[in-house]
Amino acid sequence: MLAAAGTAGYRRPMLAPPSTVPAASPLYVCDATQPRRLERALQDLGGGFRRWRLAAALAWLDIRNRYRGSVLGPIWLTLSTAVMVFALGLLYSSLFQLSLAEYLPWLAVSLIIWNMIAQTVNDACTTFTGAEGIIRQMPLPYTIHVLRMVLRNALTAAHSLPLALLVLLLFGAMPGWEALLALPGLVVVAVNAIAVGIFLGMVCARFRDIGPIVASVMQLAFFLSPVLWKPELLGERQVWLPLNPFYVLMEVVRGPLLSGGAAPVVWASALLWTGAACAAALAFFVRFRGRIAFWI
Repeated sequence: MLAAAGTAGYRRPMLAPPSTVPAASPLYVCDATQPRRLERALQDLGGGFRRWRLAAALAWLDIRNRYRGSVLGPIWLTLSTAVMVFALGLLYSSLFQLSLAEYLPWLAVSLIIWNMIAQTVNDACTTFTGAEGIIRQMPLPYTIHVLRMVLRNALTAAHSLPLALLVLLLFGAMPGWEALLALPGLVVVAVNAIAVGIFLGMVCARFRDIGPIVASVMQLAFFLSPVLWKPELLGERQVWLPLNPFYVLMEVVRGPLLSGGAAPVVWASALLWTGAACAAALAFFVRFRGRIAFWI
């Protein structure tokens, strides 16, 4: 009787019809029998580029947090680069028997471009591991974190642009309209940065030993690439320089600013290296994108 009395006013809750149950987003539901990896990778890329404003806001927040409490903030980067340019310029112009007016503009532009490339490559190793908290809590496209890294380094490099303009103006080496050719070069560098951010971000998330190896390779590439020295110093061996990806990426930006433009072979090599980087990044992203959350 007690059981009957206790259940007399009880009504079983009605379940919603199957048609009214909200469907989950197709970006985050995967059928093991039909993974559709390429489609989901392309959706991730498209969604990330459409939300570039979010990536820019996160990049700006990273810069603000990095220099929080500092009096000069990012100006420290400009000052340290200026000291390095003038100190190395005085030394290496004497070692290479070059005039300071000829060598210092080359060194200033080269160091600024190299610092941008090297810092981007090093930061690419922590593209996803550095965003672990966001990835585990918010279902955002992984491409947003790559764009965040690229935009952060672009904003950081922009602080050194006044230094390059000052050196070029001081030594009367200001370029003409051919300097606009540096804009396509910057686009090529940006595409490579995105590809490297995807590839190294995933590889370093899976194998944490790759990060220190990349840092050591970048130190070696600094001395093997024409940053401190000019290609003319190699003599006949400079024909092999287009095989160096760092040289061609620097030259497509540096050439229009200093020598009126880059050689066609340099552009061809830069586009080939860009295509190879994009192909490797896309192949790896399509195959292993679904494992990033588990690797970090």
